[in-house]
Amino acid sequence: MRNLLLLFVLAVIFGSCTSQNQPKTIYIVRHAEKQLEGSDPELLYVGGVRAKKLSQILENQGIEHVFSTDYKRTRLTVEPTATAAGVEIQSYDPRNHDPLVEQLRSLEGNILVVGHSNTVSQLANYFVGEGEKFADLTDLEYDYIYIVTLAPNSSSVIRKVYKDF
Repeated sequence: MRNLLLLFVLAVIFGSCTSQNQPKTIYIVRHAEKQLEGSDPELLYVGGVRAKKLSQILENQGIEHVFSTDYKRTRLTVEPTATAAGVEIQSYDPRNHDPLVEQLRSLEGNILVVGHSNTVSQLANYFVGEGEKFADLTDLEYDYIYIVTLAPNSSSVIRKVYKDF
């Protein structure tokens, strides 16, 4: 009985130590295609289709956290994924990535972050290290998914397009 208790205690200690060091993946995307009128436009029909496609791409990726800026187009882009994963959408300030990056590094589990043409590449660049940095997206580029893999002592970033999935 005492050996069983000792084994249980060691399993709990080992489990808590390793869970903080588990690799995780952060998916960073630009919001889907938006309407061209208004200061806070909603998505175009094709943008809604892209938002659903993103949800399908990530449906088996174990998304545990979803982050969005506080604009209709970004929230509507992440909504299908957040709903499918059963998680709340958390807001972040696109003008200040430092607190978000710190939070992303500290969270456990895979994460989706949705931003804007002038922020998603910058956010991905926090994880590139000494590698070549990504340029900001143009107004017409909606098709990129940055995939950040974080391991205990390393990180890598690759950029794919939706059709790669």
